[in-house]
Amino acid sequence: MTAPMFVAAPQALAAGRLLLDGPEGRHAVSVRRVKPGEEITLTDGEGTGADATVLSVEGKDRLTAEVTRVRTEPPPRPRLTVVQALPKGERGELAVETMTETGVDTIVPWAASRCVTQWRGERAAKSLEKWRRTAREAGKQARRLRFPHVAEPIGGTEPARWLAAAAFGAVLHEEGGLPLAAAELPAEGDIVLVVGPEGGISPAELGAFAEAGAQPYRLGPSVLRTSTAGTAAAALLMGRTGRWGGA
Repeated sequence: MTAPMFVAAPQALAAGRLLLDGPEGRHAVSVRRVKPGEEITLTDGEGTGADATVLSVEGKDRLTAEVTRVRTEPPPRPRLTVVQALPKGERGELAVETMTETGVDTIVPWAASRCVTQWRGERAAKSLEKWRRTAREAGKQARRLRFPHVAEPIGGTEPARWLAAAAFGAVLHEEGGLPLAAAELPAEGDIVLVVGPEGGISPAELGAFAEAGAQPYRLGPSVLRTSTAGTAAAALLMGRTGRWGGA
C-alpha cells in the first residue's frame, strides 16, 4: 500500500527524528490511524519530500517518526499557470482539485465580467481560502512535492498582465481558430492559459488578451464547462511538453 503523505515544516525534513503534531498530526493519528512501524511520506509542499517510519504515537494528534530519506524535486519546466474564471457553486473547488492532480503550478482566480459568481468582501477571503485548502489537500492526495500556488484573485482584463509576461499565452475559446494540440510550445518559461466563464469571454477582454499576444485556441469539437476545461487543457499540455513523459 502507498504510504500516506503529510505536510511538515521545511526545517523538519532532515535525517533523524521528527515530531508531527498540530492539524497534520491529528490527521495522521486520528483520521489515517497510522501505527508504529508504518511508513509515511512527508513534504513541505515546496519541492522537498522525505520518507519516514513511525516510531510512536502520542494521544490523538502527535507522532514521532524517523526520517530515512530526503529528496528534492527541481522546479517544473515549463511552468503552467491557469487563469480560471470563477465557476458557480462548488465547481470552483472541483476545478482546483482536478487541476492540482493534473500538475498545474499556479491557479489564478478570475472574476471575468460575465461570471455569475463574484467574490466580494468577506466572501472573497473565505472563497480564496477554500481554493487554497483544496489545492493543498489535492496536492497531498496526488503525492506532489510541490503544491500549486493559488494567487490573489483578479478581475476584468487583468489576465492580460499574466499573458504578456508568458513565454506562451493562450485563451480557450469555443470559436478559436487554432487547435491547442497544434500550438508551438516553449521548453522553458511560463505557459499561461486563460479559461473563461460559462457566459463566455467579453469582446473587451478578448481584445486586451490579443494585445498581450495571446490568441484564442480551441480544445476540440465539444464545449466543456469552465470547471473542466482547464483540467482537460492542462492534461494536453502536460503530455505535449514532456512533463507527463511524452515528447
